This record gives sequence, structure tokens and C-alpha cells, in this order.
Amino acid sequence: MLIAAGAGERLREEREKTGQSQTDFGKAAGVSRGTQKAYELETSSPDIRYLCAVQEMGVDVHYVLTGSRVSTDPGALSERETAMLGFFRQLPDGEQANLVRTASALAATLDH
Repeated sequence: MLIAAGAGERLREEREKTGQSQTDFGKAAGVSRGTQKAYELETSSPDIRYLCAVQEMGVDVHYVLTGSRVSTDPGALSERETAMLGFFRQLPDGEQANLVRTASALAATLDH
């Protein structure tokens, strides 16, 4: 299965942010220049090892695959979201799971 349309262009964009050539970037990610080129041209799809390797190099893999960026900037959260995240992190794992189920059920009631 090939990656979604546009993913190759986004991968190239992310590679260029690192300042590396296809050869150097591919080598660092464990593939040849030809394989790197195929990924960027969307004639071949990367595997999970490659995606993990490029993520370690600073590539936003979520963006490459989906076209949307997920902000990890804590400043992007509202005060309420920051407070909720702080409370959530204080809970034991079992209680976190309960809270996630509750929030999911509440959100589902809004979908009607």
C-alpha cells in the first residue's frame, strides 16, 4: 500500500528542513538514496523502522503521513487545558483510563 497523496512532498519538505541531501538523509534513516527518492516521489512506502528513524532525526512523522501538525507547544494550550492535563497526569493509570472513557462518552453525546 502506498502512502497517502502528498506525503512524499511533505517528507521532502521535512528532509529539507534538516538541510540534508536525499543520500545523507536516507543513509541516516537506513535506506539508500534511491529508496529515499522513491518515498519522496510516492512510488514506494516507508516502513515503521524508517518512520521511527526519521522521527528521531526531528521529522514530524504525523505531519508527513496526515498533512496536519500536532502542536506539542505547551503554550498552545489554554489555561483550562493545561490544568486538566496536570490533573490527569497526577492520577494513577487506572483512573486515567476511567477519565478517558468518561470524556469519550461525553464527547460522543455531542455527535448527535
